Amino acid sequence: MPQRVAVVGGGAAGLAAAYELRRELGPQAHITLVEQTDRLGGKLRTVRLAGREFDLGAEAFLVRRPEVLRLAEELGVDDGIVYPGSASATVRAGGRTRPLPGGTVMGVPSSPEAVQDVLSEAGVAAVRAEADLPPLELGGADVSVGRLLRERVGDEVVDRLVEPLLGGVYAGNADLLGLRATIPALAAAIDAGAQSVTAAAAAALPAPSEPGRKPPVFGAFANGYQRLVDELVRECAAEVRLGLPVRAVERSGTGWRLEIGSAPTPDVLEADAVVLAVPAPAARRLLSGVVPEAADRMAGVDVASMVVVGLALPPETPLPDASGVLIARGETHADGTPFTAKAFTFSSRKWPHLRGENGELLVRGSVGRFGETEELRLTDEELLRRVRADLSELIGAAVDPVDTAVLRWGGGLPQYGVGHLDAISGIERAVGEVPGLAVAGAALHGLGVPACVATGQAAAAKVTRDLVAA
Repeated sequence: MPQRVAVVGGGAAGLAAAYELRRELGPQAHITLVEQTDRLGGKLRTVRLAGREFDLGAEAFLVRRPEVLRLAEELGVDDGIVYPGSASATVRAGGRTRPLPGGTVMGVPSSPEAVQDVLSEAGVAAVRAEADLPPLELGGADVSVGRLLRERVGDEVVDRLVEPLLGGVYAGNADLLGLRATIPALAAAIDAGAQSVTAAAAAALPAPSEPGRKPPVFGAFANGYQRLVDELVRECAAEVRLGLPVRAVERSGTGWRLEIGSAPTPDVLEADAVVLAVPAPAARRLLSGVVPEAADRMAGVDVASMVVVGLALPPETPLPDASGVLIARGETHADGTPFTAKAFTFSSRKWPHLRGENGELLVRGSVGRFGETEELRLTDEELLRRVRADLSELIGAAVDPVDTAVLRWGGGLPQYGVGHLDAISGIERAVGEVPGLAVAGAALHGLGVPACVATGQAAAAKVTRDLVAA
């Protein structure tokens, strides 16, 4: 009898799992991909803006991780990979917009001089004063990023640099995020003997590249992630079932029984193995009846929501010569109006190929931080109005878009709190003891697309081993 595998969740992790399962189990296996929304791709979302494809979910991937590049090569879509131009990022903090400083690790300074253009004199003095503090020791423990840095190098480092950067990744609060999961290089340097935050940052900095040979940090797909999504769907050859939430996962003899669809009359899906590639709240609910320990640990993974606004601006709009701007919490317009956006990506500056069909400049604005939901309840029209006003304040000119798009990502960003790595290790250990079951997704080992792909591939490998051993 052909092997039957159910993959729950059609985002990057679920698609990678389905694709890997097809490669491992062959054409005879029956793979069912169940997604509760009306489309596949999850946070890989390409829209049409000003007549061209534009990503309003994930926009790029880390080149140093091999998963996306390898997948693109296997699927024959690597010819569409592009790299950023030379424009650098900026940060709006203390009422000024300045280049994002070098000599830092996720905003953590390697010296007072590295951050003197962004911090006040008092802020720089706080960094310098760390040299007089007792040696830093973690003893292998995890700690809040904000708490550690506020105690060691002062509030301004957190508020003006670290939190804007972490907010861009997690939409999170630095005081609630764990060091080991969010800035692992810094934690590793401290474990290796660095006795101060600045010394740890200096040790964690990458080695300087040869002049003219600086490798790209990020890559992207010239016409958006949709091409990768389409090829994954085609190659995995799964039965795709959209618009159907999975309500329960239960053991059924030597296999599994899934209830999907509406509560009064759910459909039943029988499978020999199951991959759960869903956000933390859904994973907790589905694991509660089969792996209670994993469900309890998953309950500790909070999630944040955000909105991404796409703007297509007339070609003559005076965008800065920068890849974008991060906006520190509490920043205001000249008239005292708070910023609504937490960041802008000047996409047509960051990716030189990226223009509308008539030369329009494309921009992404991001709204939403963990625990702050007021802006997320605004209508699309009001969000657009506020985001346009924010951008106008930043560039000093009117913003009159010729096309716009608004995408809401509800609960889409897991928060890596203190002790996250230990919690995930416990989840994977508990699930690993259950034959024919695996978990994947952004809640585990990273929010980036390569990390999500890696979890999907690992989940597929795990259930494949279980099926072969059965």
